[in-house]
Amino acid sequence: MSAELLINVTPQESRVALLENGVLQEVLIERSSKRGIVGNIYRGTVSRVLPGMEAAFIDIGLDKSAFLHASDLTTPNLDDFINADGSHPVPHPLPHIGSFLHEGKKLLVQVIKDPLGTKGARLTTYITIPSRYLVLMPDSSNTGVSSKIESPQERERLRQLMLALRTEFNDQYGYIVRTAAEGISADELSRDMRFLRNLWQNIAHNGTSNGTSSSASALQDSLVYADLPLVLRVLRDMVGERIERVLIDSRETVNKVLSFSEKYIPDLVAVIEHYAGERPIFDLHGVEDEIQKALQRKVPLKSGGYLMIDQTEAMTTIDVNTGGFVGNRNLEETIFRTNLEAAQAIARQLRLRNLGGIIILDFIDMLETEHRQQVMKVLDRALEKDYAKTYICDVSPLGLVEMTRKRTRESLEHVLCESCPTCNGRGYVKTAETVCYEIFREILRAVRQFEAKSLLVLASQDVIDLLLDEESSSLAELQEFVAIPIRLQVEALYTQEHFDVVLL
Repeated sequence: MSAELLINVTPQESRVALLENGVLQEVLIERSSKRGIVGNIYRGTVSRVLPGMEAAFIDIGLDKSAFLHASDLTTPNLDDFINADGSHPVPHPLPHIGSFLHEGKKLLVQVIKDPLGTKGARLTTYITIPSRYLVLMPDSSNTGVSSKIESPQERERLRQLMLALRTEFNDQYGYIVRTAAEGISADELSRDMRFLRNLWQNIAHNGTSNGTSSSASALQDSLVYADLPLVLRVLRDMVGERIERVLIDSRETVNKVLSFSEKYIPDLVAVIEHYAGERPIFDLHGVEDEIQKALQRKVPLKSGGYLMIDQTEAMTTIDVNTGGFVGNRNLEETIFRTNLEAAQAIARQLRLRNLGGIIILDFIDMLETEHRQQVMKVLDRALEKDYAKTYICDVSPLGLVEMTRKRTRESLEHVLCESCPTCNGRGYVKTAETVCYEIFREILRAVRQFEAKSLLVLASQDVIDLLLDEESSSLAELQEFVAIPIRLQVEALYTQEHFDVVLL
């Protein structure tokens, strides 16, 4: 499968598009005004401990305090927390978070989720630092190999190399060997290990030093280590042998990428190209159009069916419909073919829109067990290409498929869009007819409470048109009933739901 990366860079934002066989699969966006902080390491201060939630709020210099749960806290040796009678503070395996944290305590934390909506960042004290081939885990002593390296012989070779290097350097840290390490030599692993060890020693030193700057620079005070910017991070994490071309439309960025690649990813240098064409790089490859489509609720399928995708605060729901697809044989076969196509489309949309959290898939009901199993296999296979971790449950008794997808950053919709000021994010507005009847009730309420010689109704064009046309007789009856003249006036800036009844 041929794949290429398109990189569009402006002073305001960087955008990376991953294409496979010419089809857009993933879009990553980072804006200079709101750069993601996942992977950053901070020197945090406990601002509040919540024993009832087994959690704490940590001040890391952001507008909102970050959230640390007890399950993400590395627990020190329990011998340091012995009561006066020699017992442990609590009887169960995971001590209360109050046993380890108190207000004002300083600790080193890493961001595992960006602030999402009204929620602050999610933190962990299990620090991990990635490089090209390895991930360093300072709080562990285990060595693991990526499960995406399929060859048992290669996995064992890499594991033995790591054990030998750890013995040679007397290294007590834990490591994960990444997929990109497949086939590399001991020297390359050794360079990565030395780099990570030196980096961690600097981080640990900076994390324990005391900040003395003013509160205006609290973020700079607390920030100990920042992950790479988007373009370099993508090259480190995503690029492998299957990437045939990296096309960049900024000469300055090309130079940075080449310098980074020559040092850390030498085999990538040959496929990096500068795009100097007049037509925007995303327009040339149809990426802009695909991004616009990814912001719509309805996703058409080639067969004539379609998906309906709705994001809510709690979850994302995806509904599969046959639409205009009538099939050639029978209803069950039509439903089966639609669900097969939908399963592949769903996997692509999850990546493209960066949907995460709880996801409910409502496939069309299938009577045959074999058909349900085949649809689930297609979905599983399509999600294997996804870099985010996913977990899929079996089909529920109601015919729904429940799944989760790891979410660390905002979805494409949340990055590019905001709630509609007209409907306030509801996704719908009151009809003009409904607003007309509300105006009638408001007129009656105003006349009963206040004395007025006449009334002026201010409303949108559609509402005024309806009052003058279909509801004209009702308006005339109301005017006769209240015995006060009622004038109508269009306000161009009013939304359909907005109106005022003015007493004159």
